[in-house]
Amino acid sequence: MNFFEDIQIGQRLELGSFAFTAENIKAFAVQFDPQRFHLDEEEGRKSLFGGLAASGWHVGSACMRLLVDDSQRRAREAIARGEEVAVWGPSPGFRELRWIKPVLAGDTISFASEVETLRTSASRPEWGILEARHRGTNQRGELVFSMLATAFVPRRSRVA
Repeated sequence: MNFFEDIQIGQRLELGSFAFTAENIKAFAVQFDPQRFHLDEEEGRKSLFGGLAASGWHVGSACMRLLVDDSQRRAREAIARGEEVAVWGPSPGFRELRWIKPVLAGDTISFASEVETLRTSASRPEWGILEARHRGTNQRGELVFSMLATAFVPRRSRVA
């Protein structure tokens, strides 16, 4: 993971993709969002989605999983090169969550993240605050998911 000083506005990460199947849509829905159009193909077809639809929370969770996997991979690579790895702080939240188009069984969503803003924390100057837009695009190139996430990023100056 990068330190605050190593990050630039506009920096983009391709996070990977996730295939939404009828099986994983239903499994997520049973546990976390048991609405009829997430649980049953016929109910999905009759809904305004027109098919078995993934929960928006499932789409967001897939994005988060790929984000964490990418961060862990990059940290392992940095350690293998003998570099110091910045340990990011918690996220104070997100804004502008949008489920733009339905994600249906059979869709594969590719996720990417792009840094939109960077600033030093006024109350904790050893930390920077990053805002990044996470987006998901289906196999037809259609934007289906977007959110603006915030994270605390350590500044290099806090490292002894």
